[in-house]
Amino acid sequence: MTERDEPTTPPAQAPDTAQEATGHDATPTVADDLRPEQREAKAQRLGRRIPVVSGVSAVIAAALLGLVVSVRSGDLPFEFDEEWAEDVLELRGPIGDVISYFMDGLGGGIVGVFVVPIAVAVALLIVRRPWAALYFIVASVVSAGVVQLLKNLFGRARPEDIIVMSDFGSFPSGHVANAATIAVALGIIVPHAWVWVVGAAYTLLMAASRTYLGAHWISDTIGGILVGVGAALLMWAAFAAPLERERLARLAEVSARNAARAQAHITPPARPGSPPTRSS
Repeated sequence: MTERDEPTTPPAQAPDTAQEATGHDATPTVADDLRPEQREAKAQRLGRRIPVVSGVSAVIAAALLGLVVSVRSGDLPFEFDEEWAEDVLELRGPIGDVISYFMDGLGGGIVGVFVVPIAVAVALLIVRRPWAALYFIVASVVSAGVVQLLKNLFGRARPEDIIVMSDFGSFPSGHVANAATIAVALGIIVPHAWVWVVGAAYTLLMAASRTYLGAHWISDTIGGILVGVGAALLMWAAFAAPLERERLARLAEVSARNAARAQAHITPPARPGSPPTRSS
């Protein structure tokens, strides 16, 4: 065989993928999400279409419900409004009064409009979540503004069996809208299942207490839920990127602190030639 006929060995090809090059799976891990570049990329990828569409749909649904209420002859309540009111009136008693009056003070007036939102914002600032605090305040203000707009637009009369002092306009319920905004906003800021469960329970309890006190028809509370959820979702779309960036940065900070604490509790290896440590 001549030199020209000698077989040649083909050059080694570089691995096509990161998995072939390293021998490991290239699937992103939790640690990857904690890197600054990964946090920024994830914050930018966070979609805004779903909260915008959902928020607008909820507010429009509330407005349409109010429109249906206002065009009914004589501003009459729905049949399910009257049936619910009759059932709730039969449940009035000392325990229900205490719970409902407490919810009335918690969800409205100075406490509901100023004290609760400011207290939540201060708590978020203490744990170094300034964007979350700003989002919570803005969502609360927008929710209250939409409520007042719809109240003055439709001017629905309150039920005759009302036993608390209330402002003008029955539709939608401002107490319930405020509760729904708090529930959704906190669920977004602290994305844990128990936060959503507690928020939903709080909103439903607020809705039940408003009808118990005769301050609203049940349809008013439905409108309030729609407004509160819609306002929180719309403001989430506006604050989505900084909120997610802040949340992931906080997660990275906590993870690093926990790792440092775990490392501090690890016993260092003994130096060669040093006497063994005696345990007492």
